[in-house]
Amino acid sequence: MGNLNYIFQKEIRLAAKPRGFHLVTDEVLQQIPELKKVSVGFLHIFIKHTSAGLTINENADPTVREDFESHFNEMVPEDQPYYRHTLEGSDDMPAHIKAAMLGFSLQIPITNGRLNLGTWQGIYLCEHRDHGGSRKLVLTLYGEAAQ
Repeated sequence: MGNLNYIFQKEIRLAAKPRGFHLVTDEVLQQIPELKKVSVGFLHIFIKHTSAGLTINENADPTVREDFESHFNEMVPEDQPYYRHTLEGSDDMPAHIKAAMLGFSLQIPITNGRLNLGTWQGIYLCEHRDHGGSRKLVLTLYGEAAQ
């Protein structure tokens, strides 16, 4: 990679989604046409919330996303007697724990103006609240400008 001569940042909003794991690759790509301006580089995605997370995983079979939701609900159950942060509802503290486990950012390589994801990889919004609302993402492109 040559000089980092292209840097761009924008904040986008994803449509509100119900609780669960949602494939949002296309929704993100529709809002960042500037991706085509990078020949080699990275897209950094940061979610500005503490009760939803981001990850990359299976993009073809929706049962994978259903299994993620089932497993995370078993691993981090609601209504535990040791939770003290309960004023915002029984799904709030578990949502914070789940989001912390998954993380709040992704870095994806860009090659020739496209995300260089594997064949079966997609970007997930991991919504851990029953009614989380729309979610804000900060998208930062950096790399070598396309000729």
